[in-house]
Amino acid sequence: MTSLLLKYCATAIYLFATIIFVGCASSEKNLNTPEGLFAQAKEYEESGRYEIAIAKYADVRNKFPYSPLAIEAELAVADAQYARESYAEAQIAYQNFRDLHPRHAKIDYVIYKAAMSYYLQLPSTIDRDITLGNDAIYHFDEVIKLYPKSQYASDAKQKRQEIYNMLAEKELYIADFYFKQKKYSAALRRYEQCLIRFPGIGYDPRAIMGAIRSAKELGQKDKVKKLARDLVVKYPQSSEAQEVKTEGLQ
Repeated sequence: MTSLLLKYCATAIYLFATIIFVGCASSEKNLNTPEGLFAQAKEYEESGRYEIAIAKYADVRNKFPYSPLAIEAELAVADAQYARESYAEAQIAYQNFRDLHPRHAKIDYVIYKAAMSYYLQLPSTIDRDITLGNDAIYHFDEVIKLYPKSQYASDAKQKRQEIYNMLAEKELYIADFYFKQKKYSAALRRYEQCLIRFPGIGYDPRAIMGAIRSAKELGQKDKVKKLARDLVVKYPQSSEAQEVKTEGLQ
């Protein structure tokens, strides 16, 4: 009985070792092709092992530079950086890909993902630096204008509007700060800047009212009257227009 058991175990071990050897040999053989190496990189990416995946995609590009998969590997590197939330690295990778392959079939996707890489680096509150929003808007604009029929155009419009709102609120946040600090000239400039940069998206009444109050503190009576008239005419239903009427600023 013991002899038979030992023989069975030895046979099982031999078969297991043979399967492993054949599997490894097959894998090694596949890795000598761009398809095999790309597939392996994809497996690492899908399992969340992004650093290894990125290295493997780089191998595809370096070992098989003339294969069509070499170009796809470049894009896959950017996607892997994005997937692991390394957005600064992703934005660079997408931009590099665009520079090298401006006529690629997925160029609308590349520009959109570059925009999203900027977008996802924005803070959740406006009291922090949101200047990357301008870069995101620039790339979203490109998707919208250059590829209006792209499947990404609609979301690009939505995200662009979100950023415009953030930037307008930031401008008013700074203007309000200056006003509270009694720096009325600086406040007035900021309110007026908000009107110039972000017209018609819902912040005009608030910005005009801030400009009115700043101009009033500066003794600029003509400007106060002009701004008050504009506010009442353009936004008669706003609470700010009612304040102007109540305070007799027209």
